[in-house]
Amino acid sequence: MMNILKMRCKIKLSLIVKLLPLLSCLVLPNELMAQRIKDLVDVDGVRSNQLIGYGLVVGLPGTGESSPFTEQSFRTMLGNFGIQMPANVSPRIKNVAAVAVHAELPAFSKPGQKIDITVSSIGSASSLRGGTLLQTILQGIDGQPYAIAQGSLVVSGLGADGLDGSSVLVNTPTVGRISNGAMVEREVISPFSQGDYITFNLRRSDFTTAKLLAETINDFISDTARAVDSTSIRVTAPRDINDRVSFLSVLENLEFEPSSPAARIIVNSRTGTIVIGAEVRLLPAAITHGGITVTINETQDVSQPNAFSEGQTVATTQSIVDTNINDSRMFVFDPGVTLDTLVRAINQVGAGPGDVMAILEALDQAGALRGELIII
Repeated sequence: MMNILKMRCKIKLSLIVKLLPLLSCLVLPNELMAQRIKDLVDVDGVRSNQLIGYGLVVGLPGTGESSPFTEQSFRTMLGNFGIQMPANVSPRIKNVAAVAVHAELPAFSKPGQKIDITVSSIGSASSLRGGTLLQTILQGIDGQPYAIAQGSLVVSGLGADGLDGSSVLVNTPTVGRISNGAMVEREVISPFSQGDYITFNLRRSDFTTAKLLAETINDFISDTARAVDSTSIRVTAPRDINDRVSFLSVLENLEFEPSSPAARIIVNSRTGTIVIGAEVRLLPAAITHGGITVTINETQDVSQPNAFSEGQTVATTQSIVDTNINDSRMFVFDPGVTLDTLVRAINQVGAGPGDVMAILEALDQAGALRGELIII
């Protein structure tokens, strides 16, 4: 009996896949807040991989380095070409720099394709401008080579030094990029074509959004999607790779309205940036804003004795203390105050970013803030 049900499901799914080109014409955008599935999720197993390598940049105009590991790398490179340097000879090279090369290998990259690379100095080289990266093997986390990099660097930074010790530095001259500077030599096998399911992973975990996403797919093709947890939605997919690609192409363009995000207030204490989420609410609260500014100025004065006295001329210090009391203003929040009301009230009292941070922290401590206060 179970085999018969599985066969019926496969036949039904096969028919749906054949009708996908027609069904995709019926997918219409909902509301302005609706988003495509592809903009909110990642497909499980479809991912990029980080690559890293160690190499030498040559041809620098005297901005390289002369360090033990640079010399060792230089000797090794010459040895690979059959050139042996005497052990007691230390090459004084200033046009060579040791660098770290890193890149990101996109999913489904095939041998022969090219990827961009970033080259960074790891020694004392002052600039990589004008340099050329020699053939460098890029390895994955498993230690296997996946790409080979080589080419002329493009460096946007610039540095100049004067004889008196002064210097000018624009951007970062010790980091450069090579567009299409590495060629892929090995493919990373992806599990995309394996199994009976495709799993969508939400980039922001949310139980409500996961439920809505599963319902959207089931409304398009019934009994296909199931929310596993707050992140993953498992979807039954055809086994044939061509049908699976077509199936995913239609699903990722379906539109739905995700759940509202959690109420959060993000405060960057270094830059003074404050972002308040739309779901933030306040309980009844009264806030006073203002303070006392005390200014102390020190002035130097000369005290001279009378003409017939035996005193001495001395320097005296006079202090001038000025107190300025700013206008203290108090405003009251009613229950359920929204983002617009909160921002309007804070702007009316003329509070700066530092004052707003203090107000928000005080509201959070008082328990009047319905939302998570995150300070980064």
